[in-house]
Amino acid sequence: MKRDAVKRYVILSVLLLAAVFLALTLGAVRIPLGDLLLATNRPILDMRLMRVATAMLAGCGLAVSGIALQAVLRNPLAEPYLLGTSSGAGLAAVSAMALGVSAAYLPLAAFAGAMASMVLVYGLAREGGRVRDRSLIMAGVIVSIALSALIVFVVSISGERAMREMSWWLWGSTQAYDPRLIGLAAAPVAAGILAVQFFARDLDAISLGEEEALHLGIDVEKLKTALVIVTALMTASLICVCGIIGFVGLIVPHAMRMVAGPGHRNLVPSACLAASAFMVVCDLAARTLFAPVEIPIGVVTALIGAPVFIFLLKKGKRL
Repeated sequence: MKRDAVKRYVILSVLLLAAVFLALTLGAVRIPLGDLLLATNRPILDMRLMRVATAMLAGCGLAVSGIALQAVLRNPLAEPYLLGTSSGAGLAAVSAMALGVSAAYLPLAAFAGAMASMVLVYGLAREGGRVRDRSLIMAGVIVSIALSALIVFVVSISGERAMREMSWWLWGSTQAYDPRLIGLAAAPVAAGILAVQFFARDLDAISLGEEEALHLGIDVEKLKTALVIVTALMTASLICVCGIIGFVGLIVPHAMRMVAGPGHRNLVPSACLAASAFMVVCDLAARTLFAPVEIPIGVVTALIGAPVFIFLLKKGKRL
């Protein structure tokens, strides 16, 4: 491993540890770390640890999903939220909950919704047998808006209690205080990250162009299909735990490309560390900026991500 890479990982790790320390000690009530270790405060420590774990899991999964989609689709604006994958998974999960489907089947429903939305976006973006980059983003944004409206409709007709319970979930929340649920979501997310890292060199080749990748013996279409399924599975798993959180898959990959370069072998682990720290800080801001009132974490990421999206869109038009 090169010296620069080691230095980068150390810096990102220190930033992550600092973010975790702040997240554990700060909140509606500030508690020193030493006091948190006391038996009387252990329940608070456990709850904050689970929030930190959920935020880190969501950050890693969404950032790596964004990296994979941007590479295989060769579009710098591709990410689960903007392509409608998150909204599709969210609509399927909300509909299943409204119909009284067992929580055990929510991940399967969310995965089916994510895949269906991706197929719909692809179909809308296809022009003359080809999927054009700009059409793909436009189709993704339109589908995302339409599915989000359907989510609100389903929640609205599910009763006042369901509306209150789901409102946080729709805009993202790290209030997942069930270690088993976090563990179940962590398995497919970890597997997906490993899969993307395994195909790092193939993604480097595809990023340069599909013809170059084909010359190197890479089956581009099979790899595209496999990674789209992987990102859909990761997104669906995270939706079931922390709801819909947008723009993380857009912000972090672009920021890390400026730091770690375009090579995916370094980009994926760097993005995991950076996204973990970013999400922990966003969650901390969500629960402390207007304490004791807590705002959804998706609001924080959207306020940061929307300007980044506009900047990248404008930049793309100039190229």
